[in-house]
Amino acid sequence: MLEINDLHVQYPKAKEHALSNLNLSFQKGEFVCILGKSGAGKSTFIRCINGLQRPTSGAVIWKEKNIFHLKEEQLRKVRVEMGMIFQHFNLIPRLSVYQNVLTGMFGKRPPWKNLFGIFSKEEKNLAVKMIENVDLTGHKDKRVEALSGGQKQRVAIARALLQNPKVFLGDEPVASLDPGTANRIFSLLQSIHNEYDLLTIINVHDVILAKQFATRIIALRDGVVVFDDIPDNFTDEVYDLVYE
Repeated sequence: MLEINDLHVQYPKAKEHALSNLNLSFQKGEFVCILGKSGAGKSTFIRCINGLQRPTSGAVIWKEKNIFHLKEEQLRKVRVEMGMIFQHFNLIPRLSVYQNVLTGMFGKRPPWKNLFGIFSKEEKNLAVKMIENVDLTGHKDKRVEALSGGQKQRVAIARALLQNPKVFLGDEPVASLDPGTANRIFSLLQSIHNEYDLLTIINVHDVILAKQFATRIIALRDGVVVFDDIPDNFTDEVYDLVYE
């Protein structure tokens, strides 16, 4: 479904590669957690998958095409198929939950409709359904700036869902949340993953969360894959290899 071929990223003036020689394959239905210390290359990797970060060399193959050979309009369509949630939510604080969720449709619509806020009844109903899916029905008309961190992340998830993605990407989506809220967000992500039969790939700093929810764990160290297996095989020895 998604292929990563010999991926290298080296930032300007950096002596070391942020990512080096990554070769990975992902299939629909996998719930993958990416582990590693800060600076290991997790965010760079996630951003390469949907083309937000261009690699120094290598390929990300989606639907049998290297996304870095696509024109901007084609790449925009790829991004629509890859819902992305971020650590700091990337929401518009003064807009309502409902208005923020509707922006998840922008990549599929003519720019002039987005500019003037013109949505069909079907589009509006779908946005309401996504808000219900993340248990925020009673908060639909509240400004996002009035919500808790966990509620804001639910808004971000609903917005990504409105894209009708095939792949769900997360760049440390629970890093700024308390442990209880983080667990609830991961439970929600797992539920959505199963309901929509997605490929989910999420950076996470919490090994316990990864072992609890993932079907597969990939660990990076200095931009290199040092572990790629089922959670049960992420032993204390592997932990030391990744985090020492």
